[in-house]
Amino acid sequence: MKDVVIVGGGWAGCSAAVSAAKAGARVLLLERTDMLLGTGLVGGIMHNNGRYTAAEELTAMGAGELFEACDRHSRHRNIDFPGHKHASLYDVAEITGAVEQILDRLEVSVVKRCRVNKVRAASGAIKAVASQDGQAFEGKVFVDATGTAGPMNNCIKYGNGCAMCILRCPTFGGRESLAALCGVQETKGKRPDGNLGAMSGSCKLLKDSLSRDIRGRLDNDGAAVIPIPSELRKTDLSSKACQQYALNEYAENIILLDTGHAKMMSPYFNLDSLKMIPGFENARYEDPYAGGIGNSMRYFAISPRDNSLKVKGVRNLFCAGEKCGSIVGHTEAICTGALAGHNAVRYIAKEDLLEIPDRLAVGDIIAYVQEEIRSGQGLTKKYTFSGSIYFERMKEKGLYTTDKAQIGEKVKQVGMKDVFNMRLIEG
Repeated sequence: MKDVVIVGGGWAGCSAAVSAAKAGARVLLLERTDMLLGTGLVGGIMHNNGRYTAAEELTAMGAGELFEACDRHSRHRNIDFPGHKHASLYDVAEITGAVEQILDRLEVSVVKRCRVNKVRAASGAIKAVASQDGQAFEGKVFVDATGTAGPMNNCIKYGNGCAMCILRCPTFGGRESLAALCGVQETKGKRPDGNLGAMSGSCKLLKDSLSRDIRGRLDNDGAAVIPIPSELRKTDLSSKACQQYALNEYAENIILLDTGHAKMMSPYFNLDSLKMIPGFENARYEDPYAGGIGNSMRYFAISPRDNSLKVKGVRNLFCAGEKCGSIVGHTEAICTGALAGHNAVRYIAKEDLLEIPDRLAVGDIIAYVQEEIRSGQGLTKKYTFSGSIYFERMKEKGLYTTDKAQIGEKVKQVGMKDVFNMRLIEG
């Protein structure tokens, strides 16, 4: 039996595993597919706007390992693109191996191609989870980091069909939620028109399919902004989950970032129309392959939780990542994962669960999103440190800064310095 069993090996699950292992737990990480990091396999953007503050806060709290790995494998640092400052772009081809090395060093057991679709529970607590091939995994406490995207039937019903995205439901089966398997009623995000879910944002173009000029700009600068002829422009960016990019610049230009792929921030662009733009004559999508039509559908399984990220209705279950609410981004997933993994070990140690004070951006977003969802207002909105509603709140509350010394001092003042380096039990 392991102390902590984490289901879902995206950024949130990996962060929870790191945090729990550092607190002294014997940790098992179960991943549905054959690769860790989930959407982080095609993501790449770190430190942009308020994510800089959040990453430095979490690092000062003692949970900076994954951010440091991204920094070590960055293709570009401190770049600006429309609406975003001081971003870094990690190499999507290198980051998985770097994260696996961290997990291996911390002796986290990882089982891939393990789609959990059953739980064994008694007296309001999970005793074990089981995969579709019949393997059972017992634990003292569990973390649900399964995300909110898919499965395929949601993409078909609420999106434009399966877009063959990085989640690979047809290959490995769809996501299952631990809370839902325990009978907990989860909530679903909505779009402004009232339909359920939200479509993921960016797409990836095969870099070698672009013109030499565009490739050179990406290699040298990390970003390229290419004007779209007026007759080809799209005016509606509201369907995109990542509303920090719902700016005029993203309707008037193709904005590309170099993550190893050419990350295109204007999604669902018809491929035939895209090829009419100079430099894109031979363009092809890399992920999702049907990126001209759509991407994965998300926010179908948000767990009820408190600000320690403990799931309501199950005594020994915590949640991380998008399970916590309509929160967008890798940095956000790493932050919630660190707290969920740490509190899972506090639960075993019979210690008071940790809530991060709202004087820090990491604590504030966790509390604020919970309030917004409870009121019903948050189900149609998306929250991220990097833009839109929450970044504006960060600035209004004076939470946004790029001064590392100031961030470190504030973390110390609220009593959170190195809290995630505490060893709580002996594994």
